[in-house]
Amino acid sequence: MKIIEVKTLAIPEVKIIRFARFNDQRGYFTETYRKSDLANNPDTSFMKKVNFLQCNDTFSKATTVRGLHFQWNPFMGKLIRVIVGNIIDVALDIRKNSPTFGKIVAYELGSEASHDYNDWIWVPPGFAHGVIVIKDSRVEYFCSGEYSPGCEASISPLAQDIDWSLCDKETRKKFDSIVKNTQLMTDKDKNGHTMKSWLDDKNSDNFIYGKC
Repeated sequence: MKIIEVKTLAIPEVKIIRFARFNDQRGYFTETYRKSDLANNPDTSFMKKVNFLQCNDTFSKATTVRGLHFQWNPFMGKLIRVIVGNIIDVALDIRKNSPTFGKIVAYELGSEASHDYNDWIWVPPGFAHGVIVIKDSRVEYFCSGEYSPGCEASISPLAQDIDWSLCDKETRKKFDSIVKNTQLMTDKDKNGHTMKSWLDDKNSDNFIYGKC
């Protein structure tokens, strides 16, 4: 896995890991993941103790909205990349006492066969995660915890008390144009918590800054 660049987003725990593709007249080859490369590269030291236990593959039609999801017991961090397509990936800080609690960041991820790179986004435990699909897309998730029914919840992408002040304005416009008009969002996600109602839920005490 040839790591080209590691970028820190406005919430510093959320990272972009860009890796190389090797193109020629036939197409391309790439190594998408190698544990030792992530563990030994000084720019990805935050991945050193991460152990992935589950891998998910999802296809979503354009204007699909998924999220904002999270779980506890066990916590789940996610390493996400687009195999084909174009999405906006979002991460919302739900860690109590965090300096960025209630704030959200968004990053546009895409993948075209002609690109000589691809990106992972790392969303660690303590964040609600969502995907807004710009065009038909296939997405892969490496997860640091196994799915745990009954220990999951979501914040609605429509919640008015999410703080967007750290988000790029153009990306926010794309997000809003899809989320406010889509027919491809489950009622469960649409009717998820607001930040206030999540704080009133006793399960929110599972997410404390520095402890998850």
